Amino acid sequence: MNAREYLEILHVAEKLKDTPRHCTTTQGRTESVAEHSWRVSLMAFLLKREFPDVDMDKVVDMCLIHDLGECFTGDIPTFVKTDSDRSVEDSLLDQWVSSLPEEVASDLKSLYAEMDAQETKEAKIYKAMDKLEALIQHNESPLSTWSENEYELNKTYAFNNVTFSEWLTELRQEILQDTLDKIDSGK
Repeated sequence: MNAREYLEILHVAEKLKDTPRHCTTTQGRTESVAEHSWRVSLMAFLLKREFPDVDMDKVVDMCLIHDLGECFTGDIPTFVKTDSDRSVEDSLLDQWVSSLPEEVASDLKSLYAEMDAQETKEAKIYKAMDKLEALIQHNESPLSTWSENEYELNKTYAFNNVTFSEWLTELRQEILQDTLDKIDSGK
């Protein structure tokens, strides 16, 4: 890859800095997709010692790239995103990835295929981190920014994504306790 190709990739990815997500920060500011992706990646990095049998560098890679499709479609909250939305996002992402230098395109395609298949521990950890970060962020955001459906969603969301790991199941339970405490404190 030459320097211009490298810069062009970064220019596309920069869009995520300005792509708002549904959730807000502790101070009530709308977070960006880039901020979410950064913290999902940090979460994976911090788990290296909890999962010594897993290629956590690969998990971090997955976390870094997982929302690149939103450069083209924006963020659509999980509770309103349709199969059609996913299809459009996947198609646009695939077109872009296919236009990249072969060595980069090959790496990205391989990671996306593994992420989609959800068969490896690495892919499962990435998916869990993505979902858990959203819950953690909601617990950090003011209750006044929650939509009505999030009160129940925060109690049930992502439990099925952590069942493969005792440690992640414990983390999900702690997040649930934070949710219940937050809701309780808002009454």
